[in-house]
Amino acid sequence: MKKIILIFFGVLFNVSVSQNITVNQTFTAQQLIENILVNSGCVSVSNFSASGGNFSAGEMSFGYFNANGSVFPFQEGIVLSTGKLSSVVGPNTNFSDSGIGMGWNGDSDLNTALSLTNTFNATVLEFDFIPNANTISFDYIFASEQYLLNPTANQCNYTDGFAFLLKEATATSYQNLALVPGTSIPVRVNTVRGSGTICPAANQTYFDAFNTGIYPTTYDGQTKILTAQAAVIPGTLYHIKLVIADEGNARFDSGIFLKAGSFVSEKDLGPNRLLATGNSLCPNETLILNATQAGATSYQWYKNGNPVGTNSATYDVTSAGTYTVEINVNTTCVITGSIEIEYAPNITTSTTSFTACDTNSDGFAVFDLNAIKTQIFNNLPSNYSVALFESTTGTTALPANFTNTTPNQQIIYTRIVSLENCYANIPITLNVISSGGILPSEIINICNNSVTTISAPSGFSNYSWNTLPVQNSQSISISSSGNYIVTLTNANGCTNTKTFTAIESEIATITNIDVNDFEENLTALISISGNGNYTYSIDGINFQNTPLFNLPEPGEYRIYVKEENCGTVSDTFFALTYPKFFTPNGDSFNDVWQIKNLDKKGLENSKIYIFDRFGKLIKELNKINSSWDGTFDNQMLPSTDYWFIIEVSNGKKIKGHFSLKR
Repeated sequence: MKKIILIFFGVLFNVSVSQNITVNQTFTAQQLIENILVNSGCVSVSNFSASGGNFSAGEMSFGYFNANGSVFPFQEGIVLSTGKLSSVVGPNTNFSDSGIGMGWNGDSDLNTALSLTNTFNATVLEFDFIPNANTISFDYIFASEQYLLNPTANQCNYTDGFAFLLKEATATSYQNLALVPGTSIPVRVNTVRGSGTICPAANQTYFDAFNTGIYPTTYDGQTKILTAQAAVIPGTLYHIKLVIADEGNARFDSGIFLKAGSFVSEKDLGPNRLLATGNSLCPNETLILNATQAGATSYQWYKNGNPVGTNSATYDVTSAGTYTVEINVNTTCVITGSIEIEYAPNITTSTTSFTACDTNSDGFAVFDLNAIKTQIFNNLPSNYSVALFESTTGTTALPANFTNTTPNQQIIYTRIVSLENCYANIPITLNVISSGGILPSEIINICNNSVTTISAPSGFSNYSWNTLPVQNSQSISISSSGNYIVTLTNANGCTNTKTFTAIESEIATITNIDVNDFEENLTALISISGNGNYTYSIDGINFQNTPLFNLPEPGEYRIYVKEENCGTVSDTFFALTYPKFFTPNGDSFNDVWQIKNLDKKGLENSKIYIFDRFGKLIKELNKINSSWDGTFDNQMLPSTDYWFIIEVSNGKKIKGHFSLKR
């Protein structure tokens, strides 16, 4: 029985004026598949089943629909809903929520396909089929009451789920065909949505509209016409499951509309060859289209709808256009295939030689390859992408800032990477020109309130200083600190720079002289204040850069601090030590133990305590009684080691020992 007869068979629901669709629930699963969805001798279908809601009076959640003269995009087809079939019919003035409270189960395969756990109200249409060609496809629209024009924020992620699940009949797992084109993202309310609400738009290229109150269906929004497609093996038995369900709860009905006659088995002639996708044909390239089909009785090729070629399984493409083939397999099956072909234009080069300046005369320089790319071609379309490679076999594009790897001159290669097969390995010459070598920076010390002349290197054709106003002489006079930068240009037009850092200097102020008295190795550390380049000396002749001195012996010293431009200051200091032994024998040499210059150091209030080896206090020394003659209670003490503690007036304590020798 053909579909035109079936349309008028049975009970019609909501048959209204022509602006609304009509629906019919009396079709069996087999009739819906054989006579509505497929209706082609190129696909053999079998093993039909359907399931869904069973409402009062036996009303179902799936069936046939007809546009009934309305603006709905499909003239007729199948609709699967999460609510009543009658609730699908417009106008869009009522809220369709008829699946609530039904105790109607979800679908485990849908849960698996969409990674869900809580679906309700599943409507399923499934069947087996054997394709004659190597692809199958069908057209659909997804519509839902969850496309709210004025949602609240918490409604943005509400979405029902559906899937078109395909597998070989003997396989255990499905693939989902209901995907956003060119992605692995399932089509849902929150993955295909237009702008204009508080909810974020998503893949809005594929969203049709938020529907008005006069729309011929009840749903608040819908996608554009989408195509589900899959590669198949001709002659192989497949199973397909078309399923839709509420997610999370049973509220807000959704539906999928399947276009009548759109389930077809097609010949895949390969991907479209387009400029936009970077796989167009090259100028003068020939592409052989192969439509060989088992069981074919004839072939007819078309270009842009006009017959071309002969009764052949292949066709040689030499110009742009849309090519279609019709393959007659039997009296009831005509398999079609189509491919769009575009050709890349002829592209000419404007220049293939570029220069960069070498700042250090080593034969290497940095080239701005992004700037070079924009200059290579005369007529490069905006959608083409250019990359540069170091060799004809290179696979890694050179960075935007590229330093040549061959000194002085190097050839690299440009490719239009989106059409590499057409425009590859065009040689580009990189030339390196010297800028005069690295010019080291200089530090200039100038004394306060003085004038100093600084001079750039000679041999350049132009000088430009960063002064206000700009000065263009080789030498300039300066009187204040700062960075003075001169830009130099040679005869080749290459520029270089040299920096002079001027630092204002002043004569030093000696703030402290730290001497590590009483140590085996005497040192003095000089602390100063001031701004300048200072050197240090303890003899006024030999100067050093560091303020630390090793002192040869205790005694009086004079320190000198010199600033080359401003002058020298000096000060005296004493280095103290203690005698390691003394000989109180009356010969006038080392007859007493005494620390010399303690008073000159400003430590005259220091106290010294002398002990024997048993810790007995023998003598206390101070600024009045500053030496010890080796006696205790007017008795000479024996030759041995004695210990001392110095309590320095600055709070420091120093311990040590010495020997008494007779």
